[in-house]
Amino acid sequence: MSLDVYLYAVVKAECPHCGHAHDVPTRKSVYDANITHNLGSMAEAAGIYKHLWRPEELGITRASELIRPLEDGLALLVGDPACFEEFNPRNGWGNYDNLVSFVSRYLSACRDNPDAVVEASR
Repeated sequence: MSLDVYLYAVVKAECPHCGHAHDVPTRKSVYDANITHNLGSMAEAAGIYKHLWRPEELGITRASELIRPLEDGLALLVGDPACFEEFNPRNGWGNYDNLVSFVSRYLSACRDNPDAVVEASR
C-alpha cells in the first residue's frame, strides 16, 4: 500500500453571473508523488502524518497551507537522523532517506504552486 499526493492547478475564470474572476480548480496535475505507507510512523513522529496522509482532516485544501508544517517536519527529520532512522521499516520497504526526499520535493512543489489544490489518496 502507498500514499499518492497530488497538486492540481487553479485557474482564474470570470463568473458569468457576477463578472468577477474566481479561482477554479482543474484536474491538471502540477505535481504528483508516491511513497510507501511503511513510513507513516516516521511521518507521525515528525508531526506531519496528517499533513501528508490526511490533509482533509486538518481542513487543508491548498498547497500554501502545507508549506509551514512541511518545513517544520523536514527540520525535525534532518535535525536528528538517528532518531528517525529508528522508524525504518524492518521489511526494507522505505527508509528515512525516502521520507526526507519525499517531503523535500513535496515542499518545493508547494512553494512553486501555493494556490494548487491538495489531494491525498491512500
